[in-house]
Amino acid sequence: MFPELFPARDLRHAIDAFVEQLVVRYADVLEAMSQPVLQALVWLEHLLRVAPWWSIVLAVFLLSLAVSRRLLLSVGMAALLCVIGLVGLWDRGMQTLALMIMATGLSVLIGIPMGIFMGRVNWARRVFTPVLDVMQTMPSFVYLIPVVMLFGLGKIPAIIATVIYAVPPVIRLTELGIRLVDEDVLEASRAFGANPRQQLLGVQLPLALPNIMAGINQTTMMALSMVVVASMIGARGLGQEVLLGINRLEVGRGLLAGLAIVALAIMFDRITQAYGQRQQGVSQ
Repeated sequence: MFPELFPARDLRHAIDAFVEQLVVRYADVLEAMSQPVLQALVWLEHLLRVAPWWSIVLAVFLLSLAVSRRLLLSVGMAALLCVIGLVGLWDRGMQTLALMIMATGLSVLIGIPMGIFMGRVNWARRVFTPVLDVMQTMPSFVYLIPVVMLFGLGKIPAIIATVIYAVPPVIRLTELGIRLVDEDVLEASRAFGANPRQQLLGVQLPLALPNIMAGINQTTMMALSMVVVASMIGARGLGQEVLLGINRLEVGRGLLAGLAIVALAIMFDRITQAYGQRQQGVSQ
């Protein structure tokens, strides 16, 4: 038998006791802190579900047209959204869309500043890179356990689990974009009297924007891959339909919900890619 430094049972009990102490001491505080996010998600979900279907389709068409300037692509994105309604999953799709918008927005708000920090501070890169490795490789079901213990079942743990899983790509690619900025360009900006803040806002971020958009794209795709897992801890939407299809062995229900998730994924992917390509063309 391989010698154990710490018996596995004792180590498990120590971890369980630590998490239980967190629940006892900080559950109320964490719940109060999460209320603004929950209220914003509930408001967004209500807005998407009560709005006329054609207004949502029109909004997607105009957004796609604004970021891509391509009429055919914009029509295709609007048509993809219509497919979700045509298969009878419009309401579920809007629930998933609200969750994705909120999770992606939080990931961007967290990821871009963190990526900038890691790109400009070497010790931060050395410290946080292993953490990001763990976040990306740890099975999502593992960190669902403490999240559910702290927040219970519902939308908040679903968002937190999705953000934990989806935020690493935008952090990594933002950091990469900042570090790929040519040192000669930075030296030239310093020669013209730019301070560090002006260098960041006027030089580094514009040149890193294609990488940042690629990170947002990957973050969005990873968030969508968490739809089914999130449905297991209380998030409704298309993931719940897939889960019901599995539980009841209803192939048609699961297949249609899966196709609706694919439609959302393609829509997010093409719009973010089109914006990133436009920005890359502008920067060149």
